[in-house]
Amino acid sequence: MSYRARVKFCGITRAEDARIAADLGVDAIGLVFVPRSSRFLSVQAAAEICSVIPPLIQIVGLFMDADADTVEATLAAVPLDLLQFHGAETPEFCDSFRRSHVKALAMGDGLDVEYAAGRYARARGVLLDAHRSGEQGGTGMRFDWSGIPARLAPRIILAGGLGPDNVAQAIRQVRPYAVDVSSGIESAPGIKCRRRMQQFMNEVDRASRDQGRD
Repeated sequence: MSYRARVKFCGITRAEDARIAADLGVDAIGLVFVPRSSRFLSVQAAAEICSVIPPLIQIVGLFMDADADTVEATLAAVPLDLLQFHGAETPEFCDSFRRSHVKALAMGDGLDVEYAAGRYARARGVLLDAHRSGEQGGTGMRFDWSGIPARLAPRIILAGGLGPDNVAQAIRQVRPYAVDVSSGIESAPGIKCRRRMQQFMNEVDRASRDQGRD
């Protein structure tokens, strides 16, 4: 059976970067609604970016310990396809919006991945990042992939320190459903580099072809 890792470019802050990402064939684009993030977007800016994203590319909204009213107001103003919760949100909170969602798990704490993923059983997937609880993602740091249970691979979106130099290795080792990158394709926080975006996609395609032949 053929295998292809899906790709999400997160922390998009400019319409031109969204257009490039779409042209390169990404599966999802992430917009950050965390006020203390250097990649934070207002709902107005996010809506403008969404207007240039073609159909069939998922638009993901990232929240971290936001209150329900903030999430609902964002949903009313921005056409999000998927919610990503990056803080201490409970399973009940994540489920309450009746929208598809993923839950980010902080691997910097030495987390029991199977237990945590089981708690968020209704999530479409779990995103594994290198940060600690209470910290933001997008730090450019990676974690030890060897602790990821192979049976969870179909639910896993792998993040944390990925870039053109190591994403192929990550795909070969973990075989995740998807990979998520932010700082690894940037020239500055929130400013994506076309060359690194292209290199990242090339490496994903190469590794996926290799895995498909195994």
